[in-house]
Amino acid sequence: MTETKVLSVDGAEIAYDVYGPLPPADGHPVLLMIGQPMDASGFHALAARFEDRTVVAYDPRGLGRSTRSDGRTDNTPHTQAEDLHALIAELGAGPVDVFGSSGGAVTGLQLVTAHPEDVVTLVAHEPPINGVLPDAEAADRASRQFRDAYQAKGWGHGMAGFMALGSWQGEFTEEYYAQPTPDPAMFGMPTEDDGSRDDPLLSERSTAVIEYVLDVDALTSGPARVVLAVGEESGDTYTARTGRAAAAALGQEATVFPSHHGGFLDGEFGWPGKPDEFAVVLREVLDGA
Repeated sequence: MTETKVLSVDGAEIAYDVYGPLPPADGHPVLLMIGQPMDASGFHALAARFEDRTVVAYDPRGLGRSTRSDGRTDNTPHTQAEDLHALIAELGAGPVDVFGSSGGAVTGLQLVTAHPEDVVTLVAHEPPINGVLPDAEAADRASRQFRDAYQAKGWGHGMAGFMALGSWQGEFTEEYYAQPTPDPAMFGMPTEDDGSRDDPLLSERSTAVIEYVLDVDALTSGPARVVLAVGEESGDTYTARTGRAAAAALGQEATVFPSHHGGFLDGEFGWPGKPDEFAVVLREVLDGA
């Protein structure tokens, strides 16, 4: 059974879903699942594979069902980590285990940095952090390229550019920039411009995610266990490289999970992973195997 609740925090109303009892009945910590810009809806498949545990998934402020009244539109790991700190306190069952995907993995790293007592184990799956890469400046340039396409031509062109970035193997070289601008129609996306410029992925609103700076000392000296993870099918793509580089910065090797960047997804978003296999490995990692 899933129960949806809303937590009032400074400047926002945070919607979250609770799968299972609070406090947990099995003695395990609550398993908190976080994404960005993905909201709680992306974790239905993974939560269903942890029926023996209490799972909580949330919508970051201003995304999904969560609203904000702070007068801002930017999505920053620091603000989201404070929202999660308040949510964990509200659950009354901390410290928690955390699975963070993509931008949610970055938020999870900031949560451990700011509030290490909140977390038992964080699994940070493919966090997109440009600064850990040897070609960080080139990654910044590649990121600006798809955002510029979005500002100039709209969502379809921006998303096509983002997909080109996400599928590129290896460092961003001049060969990458010399590619023709991707045609949205190649990906089945609209070519027309609807005039909107507020997409949380394609606009400037989430640049704080890729500009995040790891606090290595905080992440390696506190009580929380931090595990960096990458997908086995991700190869040398951007987020696989950032995941491995972040792991190296923390003195570890990235743990390999089944499938790709969204390997925990069923087919409901058009990019099916291997959620059964993914859940098995996540369970093993959380149990310390």
